Amino acid sequence: MITYWKYDKRYNQIEEWVPGCWIRVSNPTAEELETLESRWQVPLDEVRDAYDADERPRLDQADNWVTAIVRIPNSYVDDDNDTVFTTRPLAILMSGDVFVTVSFFDSPVLSDFIAWSNRRGQPERRDYDMMLSILLSSSVCYLKYLKQMNIMMKTAEERLEKSMDNDELQKMMGLGKFLIYFITSLRGNDMVFTRLKKLLRNASYDEDLLDDVEIEMQQAYDTANIYSKILDRQQSSYASIIGNNMNVIMRTLTVITIILMVPTGIAGFYGMNVPNGMESWAWGFVFAILLSLILSILIYVYLKRKKLI
Repeated sequence: MITYWKYDKRYNQIEEWVPGCWIRVSNPTAEELETLESRWQVPLDEVRDAYDADERPRLDQADNWVTAIVRIPNSYVDDDNDTVFTTRPLAILMSGDVFVTVSFFDSPVLSDFIAWSNRRGQPERRDYDMMLSILLSSSVCYLKYLKQMNIMMKTAEERLEKSMDNDELQKMMGLGKFLIYFITSLRGNDMVFTRLKKLLRNASYDEDLLDDVEIEMQQAYDTANIYSKILDRQQSSYASIIGNNMNVIMRTLTVITIILMVPTGIAGFYGMNVPNGMESWAWGFVFAILLSLILSILIYVYLKRKKLI
């Protein structure tokens, strides 16, 4: 789908392309890609790279085109009704009066960018400033998703304090994987941003916007790293708790086995089919029971004093 957006105190969708407008392409068909190439000479080799979900962020400059591929955050609900966080590539291309963004998936980043710009009444962004604005919106979206992850971590932690549930442990492991995706993508976006700053040396741009992008990207990267370290320590702590609980259970079972060995031994000894002097004694059975009980109590007291139970 190809849509055209023109800024006039706010972003409005227009019917036809005009020089300087924003060409927003989402989930393009083969015919729409051919339109991009034939009408605006957009390099499709660069565009198709954004179709690869694992494409790394980069910034290229060739044939009067500046092409940036950045990774932007995304989330969806899977079949198990769990929220899944991931990142996908977004291609940004510009040449002269042509500015194009291409994504082969649905993401709230660009929609949030439009809504935020309209709400704040931001000045019109062109060329490099537009690219910086999209990077800024992407970083803000990363921070929003990181806050959601933090809430999910706290919820899982509260439930794990009550009982060690495998489902909650798996959710914690999933959050750790999502954080790794975010950290890797943010690191790649930072490399794009570093190269972009070199291009801006000979271009006009909004310096305040550049500083805002740098601050937000660094904050998102640092936040993701902090959450990842906290999650790693929590998982290590839970692993230690589980191991300690297992040791306690095994020790308890061992003590019970030792105590039960006493009545088992006495029953086996007096139950042998050999003379033992208690065959005709009326209190023989009671004596065996009392002896087993007394010895079991003594062994229990001994283990208790040795702090084995």
